Amino acid sequence: MDEDGLPLMGSGIDLTKVPAIQQKRTVAFLNQFVVHTVQFLNRFSAVCEEKLADLSLRIQQIETTLNILDAKLSSIPGLDDVTFEVSPLSVTNGLHSEPTSEQSQGVPVMAIRNKMISEGLDPDLLERPDAPVPDGESEKTAEESSDSESSFSD
Repeated sequence: MDEDGLPLMGSGIDLTKVPAIQQKRTVAFLNQFVVHTVQFLNRFSAVCEEKLADLSLRIQQIETTLNILDAKLSSIPGLDDVTFEVSPLSVTNGLHSEPTSEQSQGVPVMAIRNKMISEGLDPDLLERPDAPVPDGESEKTAEESSDSESSFSD
């Protein structure tokens, strides 16, 4: 017994008389482990790819719907002067949260910047409203960049 009161496991066995582990059996266990692990990872990868494809399709559908809605709203004359108020509670991921100072002001600045970029306008104009109005050159470069971006998405 040791100082903890546990029995000592001595090497009372002569290891020279114990048969060796069969290599074929060890290789078989190792092969089985590798095969099952690879099968699991392949299934996991397939499920992840399927979920990502579904999510990508859903995002494309939402973008299309948003573009259609934007086009419909843009076609209505007189909506330029319309303002709206943000409700006291905003919904974020299904949870109610208190409005922040940015939310209570109206449309977030990042949303305006993103819209300006999508329309081919320079979002830095928000920082310097007294800057001269750009000529049509920026529209041409925006069309070229959107054409090059669409070639990557195919």
